Amino acid sequence: MESPIERLCVDRGLKMTGQRRVIARVLSDAVDHPDVEELYRRATALDGRISIATVYRTVRLLEENGILERRDFGGGRARYEPTEPGPHYHLIDVETGRVIEFEDTEHERALAAIAARLGFDLVSHRLELFGRARPATGHVAETAMGKPKKGKSA
Repeated sequence: MESPIERLCVDRGLKMTGQRRVIARVLSDAVDHPDVEELYRRATALDGRISIATVYRTVRLLEENGILERRDFGGGRARYEPTEPGPHYHLIDVETGRVIEFEDTEHERALAAIAARLGFDLVSHRLELFGRARPATGHVAETAMGKPKKGKSA
């Protein structure tokens, strides 16, 4: 059975070698935002013939074709996630590096209003928050600002 990323690659006419299929499957199964080294570790656990160069080339190909998005959450390494329709945001714990995805329609409306006030139609935006968990809570709270996306914190 094809993974969602494999399907996107085929739909966009990309040549899918066995090793690319493994990397696409690893990316589809990821609930976190892995860097290339982590993708390599996971992919070689499934197919020991995959080289780090193959992972780099595949990630670049997927990024160039709009299938994968590169994120810089600090720490000196790019991390990746599948491209998703519509906006979502990231909260990065500066102590642990944990990334929490969330949605916030109120924020989206405010940004669209700001763009309109300045004479623009908002076509895209990106938001990454960096913070430190409060000692009293130690967990992600659901608030009126938005709910964390299910299965997407790590």
